Amino acid sequence: MVIVVKVGGSILGEGVSPSMIDDILKVASIEKLIIVHGGGKEVTEYATKLGKEQKFITSPGGFRSRFTDLDTIKIFTMVMTGVINKNIVVSLQKIGLLAIGLSGLDGQLIRAKRKKKLIILDEKKRKRIIDGGYTGKISSINGNLLKTLLNENYLPVISPVAISEEFEYLNVDGDRAAAYIAGGVNAHSVIFLTNVQGVLMNGNLVKRISSIEAESIRSQIGSGMEKKVLASTEAISLGVKECVIASGLVNNPITSALNHIGCTVIVK
Repeated sequence: MVIVVKVGGSILGEGVSPSMIDDILKVASIEKLIIVHGGGKEVTEYATKLGKEQKFITSPGGFRSRFTDLDTIKIFTMVMTGVINKNIVVSLQKIGLLAIGLSGLDGQLIRAKRKKKLIILDEKKRKRIIDGGYTGKISSINGNLLKTLLNENYLPVISPVAISEEFEYLNVDGDRAAAYIAGGVNAHSVIFLTNVQGVLMNGNLVKRISSIEAESIRSQIGSGMEKKVLASTEAISLGVKECVIASGLVNNPITSALNHIGCTVIVK
């Protein structure tokens, strides 16, 4: 079966941990894997070094995101595809895996529609309409490309930079990119590895929940986790059998998630 693993930027740090590397090798020996990665913190660090101040905006729904103007999308693409992606690819090749680094630009892997306008909340919580910049809403995935690579025993490592209908670079959410990719390759599972155990309600870990129940509690959890729950419900609607939100900081995080140990499992 195919498993998609989203590795959040919050747990990448200086690179993929040795425990996760070993776990990827173990899981890849018995299943077909696709890795989607984040890295927003590193994008911000590089942008700062280049003298480009980063602006973050909040949607009426509470989602916080990077405002991506032309200079920012260039930096975003450079860091995501040229630094983080290749660091992961090299780490996996060192242990003998046929890792291949891709962005959504390659082979039109992730196509998205550019958002012309964005509705945001200003400092006084008032709604404002601003230019959409270079952010996109995913419209399609080239699943055949990924299936071809998987059939040849390659391990795709994907950065969430999409291509627009006008062939522009677009910033798309990494969690939702993982969800759409999972749907595009008929994956059995998509695992979102982050820096917490999973969804917490009243301080308690939610161990198993249906996608309908998950949708109903989205507004009651923090914006970072809310995105992962949204991505999970989208993946389920695209035919993925299960979504797992789990800590990437534990030993053997992928194996633990597949065995539903200390995590949140979302099913249809």
